[in-house]
Amino acid sequence: MLKENMDEQDVILEFSGITKSFPGVKALDNVSFSVKKGTVHALVGENGAGKSTLMKILNGLYHADSGKVLLNGKEVQIRDSIHAQQLGIGMVHQELNVIGELSIAENIFLGKEPKNRLGLIDHKKLNSTAKTFLLQQKLPYSPSLKMKEMSIGEQQMIEIIKTVYFNSKIIVMDEPTSSLSESEVEKLFTKIRELKKQGSTIIYISHRLEELDEICDYLTIMRDGQFIRTVKVGEITKNEIISEMVGRTIENTYPKVKAEIGDVILEAKKLSNEKIKDVSFCVKRGEILGFAGLVGAGRTEVARAVFGMDELKSGEIYMEGEKISIKTPKDAVDNGIMMVSEDRRKYGLVTKRSVLENISLPNYDRFSKTLFVNHKAEKNVSAEIIKKLSIKTPNLDTMTASLSGGNQQKIVIGKWLVASPKVFILDEPTRGIDVGAKYEIYKQMCEFAAEGMSIIMISSDLPELLGMADRIYVMSEGRITGELLGEEANQMKVMHYATVNR
Repeated sequence: MLKENMDEQDVILEFSGITKSFPGVKALDNVSFSVKKGTVHALVGENGAGKSTLMKILNGLYHADSGKVLLNGKEVQIRDSIHAQQLGIGMVHQELNVIGELSIAENIFLGKEPKNRLGLIDHKKLNSTAKTFLLQQKLPYSPSLKMKEMSIGEQQMIEIIKTVYFNSKIIVMDEPTSSLSESEVEKLFTKIRELKKQGSTIIYISHRLEELDEICDYLTIMRDGQFIRTVKVGEITKNEIISEMVGRTIENTYPKVKAEIGDVILEAKKLSNEKIKDVSFCVKRGEILGFAGLVGAGRTEVARAVFGMDELKSGEIYMEGEKISIKTPKDAVDNGIMMVSEDRRKYGLVTKRSVLENISLPNYDRFSKTLFVNHKAEKNVSAEIIKKLSIKTPNLDTMTASLSGGNQQKIVIGKWLVASPKVFILDEPTRGIDVGAKYEIYKQMCEFAAEGMSIIMISSDLPELLGMADRIYVMSEGRITGELLGEEANQMKVMHYATVNR
């Protein structure tokens, strides 16, 4: 068994020969490695490498076809997530499993609420126990506060301490920082360090490789369902990690190719509503225009207003010099403006439908001139999109939910390409996807720009913006506070404008 750099007595968890297949896909192929007690152990790899499948086996959501899971040297057969919890294994999913209408206390004790003599939930004891526990965890929240009133970072913290309350010795965190602000990330890291001091073992799945040095002790690299190697953090470079993750060398993280930039395509003048104030900007043909700013600065709100998702109180929008009216997303689409939302699962996909259906969904008017859909045209166009964007899917009928995050994101992009957008708004286009898929999306953005498309790119990843944008607008508190050309932009200048009035 692989216990690299570890004494046998220190190992809390061991995977031995884990293999798992789904129809048409071998998700895990003889995976073996160990995790040391009281460490933060990173698990890295491209989307589709098998990380989540392996963790779902650990959490009892899937069962391996072959192989063993050992806890403290003893083999265990994990029946389901409840059994995993009983064994001291907790998991905080990337898509948080919270019930917004219930309180913090109700979410913590869901299914395990204290009961009174009549067998009813004892709400007084529920809230008092939760209050004591929240104080112990140094979290200043009222136990009666509804989860929907909390930020994503605050909800995530409740999910983490929930695993602590139920005495989890191993806590799996799947992409825990993908939707957090910088301050929330620091709070998360502080909590992880506390848990580590208390003897907890953290398995940390992340595509943000820059986080590994800060928080992790070991890392295991996976590729195409196989174990590559386990190393101590600090004994391998970021470029080496990337190369082993993708199986090839990526010379340039941001493959920006300067496209020929033409005339102004879209211009917004003094856009205002409850979230944004007097926002004016323009984007030119063939330009990649970046929007930077801290969480809550108003970047997404600008995009939603331009796309007709949020109502404008005042302001004007012009396309190719002509004033247009956008009240709904359909108005935007009719004017050649398409948008990929930051939340692809909520706004971009129907995950329980096929790849074909997701690509076709906003385009049926192009596939039907009568009451009937031209299925041949539908399939041909969808197949072209899959080829153009290198979407990895067994076939067009594959359920979208079964694909990796990177391939799901490509489907969201691809469905709009069918309509040949003039202006393409990409809100957090690489959130939650691996470095290889990011590189492919960057290349596609450059190709779109070279074809004359105008791209508006909103990103919380500042190096990404600096690497890809021709020009950057910076926002703070709902207003544009600065404009920087790509060659003059740097992190210091962006952060200066991003903190104006704060």
